[in-house]
Amino acid sequence: MKSGTLGFVMLCHTALDRAAQVARHWAERDCPVVIHVDKRVGRKAHDRLIKQLEDLRNVRFSRRHACEWGTWGLVAATQDAAEVMLAEFPGVRHVYLASGACLPLRPVSELIRYLDARPRTDFIESVTTEDVGWTVGGLDLERFTLRFPFSWRKQRRLFDWYVRLQRRVGFRRRIPAGVVPHLGSQWWCLTRQTLSAILENPDRDEIDRYFRRVWIPDESYFQTLVRQVSSHVESRSLTLSKFDFQGKPHIFYDDHLQILRRSDCFVARKIWPQADKLYRTFLTDNASAQAAEPNPGKIDRLFSKAVERRTKGRAGLYMQSRHPNENWENGRTAAPYAVFEGFADVFENFEVWLGKTTGTRVHGHLFAPGRVEYAGREHVYNGSLSDSAVLRDYNPKGFLTSLLWNTRGERQCFQFGPGDSQALAWFMAGDPNAQISVISGAWAVPLFHSNRNFGDIRREAAQLQKIEAEFLTTLRSPWAKARVRVWTLAEFVENPMEPLQTIVDEISPRSMRRLTEVPRLTDLTGFGQFLQNLRNQGMQPVLMGDFPATGDLPASCTACATGGCGGSSGAISGPRRTAAAPPPAVAAPIW
Repeated sequence: MKSGTLGFVMLCHTALDRAAQVARHWAERDCPVVIHVDKRVGRKAHDRLIKQLEDLRNVRFSRRHACEWGTWGLVAATQDAAEVMLAEFPGVRHVYLASGACLPLRPVSELIRYLDARPRTDFIESVTTEDVGWTVGGLDLERFTLRFPFSWRKQRRLFDWYVRLQRRVGFRRRIPAGVVPHLGSQWWCLTRQTLSAILENPDRDEIDRYFRRVWIPDESYFQTLVRQVSSHVESRSLTLSKFDFQGKPHIFYDDHLQILRRSDCFVARKIWPQADKLYRTFLTDNASAQAAEPNPGKIDRLFSKAVERRTKGRAGLYMQSRHPNENWENGRTAAPYAVFEGFADVFENFEVWLGKTTGTRVHGHLFAPGRVEYAGREHVYNGSLSDSAVLRDYNPKGFLTSLLWNTRGERQCFQFGPGDSQALAWFMAGDPNAQISVISGAWAVPLFHSNRNFGDIRREAAQLQKIEAEFLTTLRSPWAKARVRVWTLAEFVENPMEPLQTIVDEISPRSMRRLTEVPRLTDLTGFGQFLQNLRNQGMQPVLMGDFPATGDLPASCTACATGGCGGSSGAISGPRRTAAAPPPAVAAPIW
């Protein structure tokens, strides 16, 4: 190992005790260290850091600058510290720029040998503005052509206003001759020759004046100028630094130990100051298993998954620690579910029959106005969900998604109708997990069998029809993602076996068996006349389909009436189609 050929410049602003620990680790292994402490750090903390390292003869401190993100102060601090390094330690061949939140992942000796094999190589990410895909807000080339005198963090309104003003008037700064803007990571490792050439450039005053008004100059100053003077640029950083979708750096904790090892990188940032395990593990001289090439791409897949999980979360999970923005969720619900509208009105004991046939959990009307009708009419369900309508209606979306999350692995089915709360109509229609089956106009069957004043029945029928019509419009929306099937009451009761078979096959596709029985249909004798009476009273029922107002209804299928219909023999307690009517068929899905 060649002593003193590698020096470190450290930019520190917080967790100075950890910075002192890392600086001592490098300095004790014959690597000179020059430390810059942010001017905004208190004098007491700064003096304590100096005292912690005063026994090390190869540690220096540079002139202090106020280092605010996105401003010139970071470049000025780097310049001054680098000048101290070059002046005080003539044996240094490579200068490594690090932060106080950096941590070496491999022994210093391995890094020195790596650089010894590449004595004239500059390691710095440096790409043209056209090739950069990680800038935000369109400020890539505009970083260099507009002026940025205001702080993005402290004076955001002024910053945005001034950018808009410059765009409006067509202002454009002159880029100095010979300067081709490049961008890249702030953290680099440059040779003495390259760094000296940048700092001793005879046009430095002009270049510095220009970059003082460039936005985030620490990501462009050295990245641009290195192209003018370097003979061999390796456009990558030797420091592992990951950023999230908002451009904020990932923080590494103790449980990232194995991930950091897999990267084979020499240095990583940002390290959580309380990550004692990481500091104990890596601040040693234990050699790596093999002298591997640094490859942060090996863990990119893990970070991509982490970003996706952070932004989208688990499908159907809404919780205090991560409540996604609207339409940012990774799936609205956690599992497929089935919604039935009108079936419980048409069939007797439909819930019992469906549960027995499909092996699923079949609820009543979960959104009934009085209470939540859980299967078995339980008062508390999975996840401690109460049957209280008040609690449910406080957050209907939360209620449904919690129910589906807490019952993952068991298909949930429930009844729905125009008499229920319609708060989740759009939510269910836009949910790919939803399977919605509707018998339109079936809500009239309970009214038909009720012994109420006909004037009250007419008013309620008009209201229910209006609500159901709006729901059907929602299901037919181009934004609907649910699997939707709609039948009119007339076409459904004429041949219920086909739609029931289709529904059962979709809910439990593994069974793939033909139905041998269906639940008993409710008696619809006289229903056509009931609808005509509604018309006579001034209400126009349109969602039920073509029920004849007069004449005899077809005789009920004996097998169906007893629950043993095979689905091949005539109509079941329903109207006879006229010759002009289309043949009975299951309605096509609405997408």
